[in-house]
Amino acid sequence: MDKLNINLENCYGIKKLKAEFDFSTGKVYAIYAPNGVMKSSLAQTFKDIADGAASKDRIFPARTCIRQITDENAVELSKESILVIRPYDEVFGHSEKTSTLLVDSVLRKEYEQIHIAIDVSKNLLLSALKEQSGSKKDLEKEISSTFTNGEDEFFIALIRIKDELLAQKDAPFANVPYDKIFDEKILAFLGTKDFKSAIREYIQKYNELLAASTYFKKGTFNYYNASTIAKSLADNGFFDAKHTVSLNAETKTEINSVKELEELIAKEKDGISNDKDLKKKFAEIEKQMYKNINLRDFGTYLQQNDEILPKLENIDKFKEEIWKSYLKARIDAYTDLVEKFQEAEKRKKEIEAAAAQQRTQWELVIHIFNDRFFVPFKLIAKNRTAVILGQEPLLTLGFIFEDGVDTAQVERAALLQVLSTGEKKALYVLNIIFEIEARKKAQQQTIFVVDDIADSFDYKNKYAIVEYLKEISEEPFFRQLILTHNFDFFRIINSRFVSYSNCLMAFKTANGLTLEQAAGIKNVFVNDWKPSFFTDSKKKIASIPFIRNIIEYTKGEKDPDFVKLTSLLHWKSDSAGITLSDLDTIYNSVFGGTGSSLDPGKPVVDIIIEEAKECLKAGEGINFENKIVLSIAIRIAAEQFMIRKINDANYVAKIDANQTFKLYTRFKKLFIGETEALEVIQRVILMTPESIHLNSFMYEPILDMSDEHLKRLHQAVFALP
Repeated sequence: MDKLNINLENCYGIKKLKAEFDFSTGKVYAIYAPNGVMKSSLAQTFKDIADGAASKDRIFPARTCIRQITDENAVELSKESILVIRPYDEVFGHSEKTSTLLVDSVLRKEYEQIHIAIDVSKNLLLSALKEQSGSKKDLEKEISSTFTNGEDEFFIALIRIKDELLAQKDAPFANVPYDKIFDEKILAFLGTKDFKSAIREYIQKYNELLAASTYFKKGTFNYYNASTIAKSLADNGFFDAKHTVSLNAETKTEINSVKELEELIAKEKDGISNDKDLKKKFAEIEKQMYKNINLRDFGTYLQQNDEILPKLENIDKFKEEIWKSYLKARIDAYTDLVEKFQEAEKRKKEIEAAAAQQRTQWELVIHIFNDRFFVPFKLIAKNRTAVILGQEPLLTLGFIFEDGVDTAQVERAALLQVLSTGEKKALYVLNIIFEIEARKKAQQQTIFVVDDIADSFDYKNKYAIVEYLKEISEEPFFRQLILTHNFDFFRIINSRFVSYSNCLMAFKTANGLTLEQAAGIKNVFVNDWKPSFFTDSKKKIASIPFIRNIIEYTKGEKDPDFVKLTSLLHWKSDSAGITLSDLDTIYNSVFGGTGSSLDPGKPVVDIIIEEAKECLKAGEGINFENKIVLSIAIRIAAEQFMIRKINDANYVAKIDANQTFKLYTRFKKLFIGETEALEVIQRVILMTPESIHLNSFMYEPILDMSDEHLKRLHQAVFALP
């Protein structure tokens, strides 16, 4: 890719952006964007392409979104050619199931999606079973322990009964309330010697009656079978079609309606249930249950559902039948989960086999991480030998925590509890390194969109990231867009590997966003303002804080020139009388030379006011000098207003530091009711100091300050009465 063309509208807050990146002049572009301008929005737009998703405006979704990102041939970028590297708080291979799985992004994503799909299907089944059974227990454990020897073999249990369940024609116990029977106290009671003896006698008598029944037969045609048949015939219009049912007995009986069939079943059932001897046996069971208040509900349930009594002799077998009935009743959810699980197991083995082939990649990534990052732990491949021998399919990372000469192997969860945010981020970078190295090995044409990856790192690890980004910039098939709101990081990458011409700054305009050639990355005063001191009034005024800094560092705050320049940043008794000639003399004294302004007798304050008005006409942009001139003019005007209102020359003369704030404190005390003026001055105190008291080493605050905010504040201050 030699060029990248971007045309965006209404993409995550980017109202409009058109830009061209010419990679023939350098494989990396760096973009400095103040907070809230475009950085994360642009990264998200690229991520949408990588994910195969549509972009949009989150706040105004009805707005038409345009997303055209093409190469020099006007061909849309493929999703495989984009890798967005997000900050730490964005997810990149950090699910619990894959956090220590080092495979390439395609395999890792598929591996994760397999688990997600299974989890969704599993949750649907468990929810259905909870509704079906009415149970409050842990159903995974219940099912697992019912069909296996453990509580954590849920899927093995489901697979084990698959054939039986699919062959099962009905669900005879689907409506049995699970907790009504499988309660600890009830199960303990069912296991007692007295109950077992009583239930054995009951079942013996029950079977005798069933054998003597005219129509019911043990194991083939019992209460439930008969009732099910009656319902099925009725539901399917059997009797409405004038069909009849013939029941074989000593006397053949022909049934002409569902009502006749139900009455016959009920009569036959009552004949058994109301047998004198059987009822006596049941009464003996009831007597034992009613000794315990906790079993009375169970006893009541048995009275109304005496057909399950024979099942209680073998409670484990009955438990299996109940679960099979529940699952049969929810067979669609069951088959969906089982099919997905079995398909997933097959695909997981294929992924694991592919991952095993990447073990040399693992070792390289672990070496890079251990060698470059300064963290209190080292990475190890816990099962390297087992993977190489084919005994285990996936590499598992281990962590050796180091404290001086002492070391200890720790689990990931315990490690994360003792790491700082920066150290956790270093661990997060591990998967990113693997992804990049995998693409390097495959020579995958890739554009990396790097979204403030070094944010919150300490300097040692920040430089490690910078060096790694520099290395990948040397690969012929890689391109980079590095986005940052950290000006210090912006300067570092410019000094290390991003050419000045490829360093851009982003700004909001009324119509959208614009990217401008960066300015002042290294030293705006030395490289731009100093050479223009005698020819450009804005740059002359903007230079005052820098010159004052140099005098402070070399001569101290008591030096007369330092004091005089202070009177150009605050309104003092001598401020109005300081001329351009005075400022030129100080400049020549500090830097040498004999330069002079065209109008040396003109007061500097007048120039400040005039140039500030000119700044109001400028468009949004870098505008270093504009922001400083506006800030100085705003503060002087605010102080003039407060001094005039306070009207106490002795008080003002005694102020030797923090003048704006002290004037504000006095003004607030005297004019508490002037809320509008107080609000404006408070904004002056909040917004202007960082723009005025800046130096050649730190001026990020002025970059983040919007021109428009300063212009509005200028208008508000100069409107004060």
